[in-house]
Amino acid sequence: MHKTTLDAVVQQHTTDTPYLVGEAHFYTTEINGDLVLFDTGPNTPENIDFLGKQLDIRRLKYVFITHSHVDHYGLAAFLSRNSDAEVILPRKDAIKFRESNEQIAYIKRLLNECGYDDEFAAGLQHITQKEEIFPAFPQRYSIVEESDVPERLGISWLSCPGHSQSDFVYLLGNHAVTGDILLRNIFQAPLLDLDLETFSGRFRNYDAYCDSLLKIAKLRGYEIHPGHRFSVDSVDDTVLFYVRKLIERAGQVKRFAGIKLVRDVIAQIFGDSPGDTFVTYLKLSQILFMRDFLAEPERLRESLEHMGLFEAVRDLYAAVVD
Repeated sequence: MHKTTLDAVVQQHTTDTPYLVGEAHFYTTEINGDLVLFDTGPNTPENIDFLGKQLDIRRLKYVFITHSHVDHYGLAAFLSRNSDAEVILPRKDAIKFRESNEQIAYIKRLLNECGYDDEFAAGLQHITQKEEIFPAFPQRYSIVEESDVPERLGISWLSCPGHSQSDFVYLLGNHAVTGDILLRNIFQAPLLDLDLETFSGRFRNYDAYCDSLLKIAKLRGYEIHPGHRFSVDSVDDTVLFYVRKLIERAGQVKRFAGIKLVRDVIAQIFGDSPGDTFVTYLKLSQILFMRDFLAEPERLRESLEHMGLFEAVRDLYAAVVD
């Protein structure tokens, strides 16, 4: 990976969302006279109006999606219907769209293994299929990994899964549009999901995150454009915040190592009513993430050592792992 010589001007646009994460950013730039958009914000009437005021949709040529969570790709289908723009998204998100029924069925099995019944799974399915929360994919789209558009525009990309199975970073000049992989003082929750590569088991967010750290290290020196919060001054500080939260929360989960079902661990930590169905889904996803860390802590240690960051968390790591 290398920085291109493109002298890009990247403009940040900040929109409100109805979600816990609060405000979200999308970004625009012009390359060779083409108007390029990175992410879209959520699928809300307010954001449609905001987007229309921020840029001339009639001129929009390309829309790059970092990952298909609603606050990032929400208006992709709208833009595909209402402009000539080419929507370009990660391959894993396209697979998720095409194989949604199989994905939903397998997530139901995973939830059963965590101790949740079919009624809970049906409630989560209802939430995920409500268009205002998880809007439709565009009917017209291209796959980042298969498209020649990024190279023609001088845009390179990194695949850094962990938060989701996609999590792309787009690089242009000294700029890095990073979606949700680098967020200042935010623990971006990994989500329980079917492994869309093998279709044979749970996607292991923890393993993916440890591998992605080696790529995130390459973003030092870039101007980071995150999906939330207004700036990321230091890649290292952002990584260390996330890692410290991971280890601290793993320490809480470790106290219940003898409890098999995730549902029962959640009841111990949060009580019988941890929140609505989707909040519970977030919590159980995080607990699985922590358990994977506790099972193979050396994976994280090796990645942090490669980045030169392990000494900053050595004592915390030892207190939990040892």
